[in-house]
Amino acid sequence: MVLLIVGVLFLIEHFYTGNNAELLDWKPTRSPEVEAQNEIDDVQQMLEAQNEMRRRRGAAERSEQELREEVEAEELERLRQRSQAS
Repeated sequence: MVLLIVGVLFLIEHFYTGNNAELLDWKPTRSPEVEAQNEIDDVQQMLEAQNEMRRRRGAAERSEQELREEVEAEELERLRQRSQAS
């Protein structure tokens, strides 16, 4: 009986011409634009919080550009190490 049910499900999946989102009637709760804006807001809030802590310690504040450059340098270093390990 279990094999019959699994077989029927595989047949439905094989002959179904729509995509899985349509099959499940799934729709995202937020648009990609809202998700992108939320991501930008999150980065800005984290940077502001980090700068607040740096001010308390007496350290210089960081700009978003500095942070991006540091992340880019770290990513390039990680890729370089991965290519050397291969």
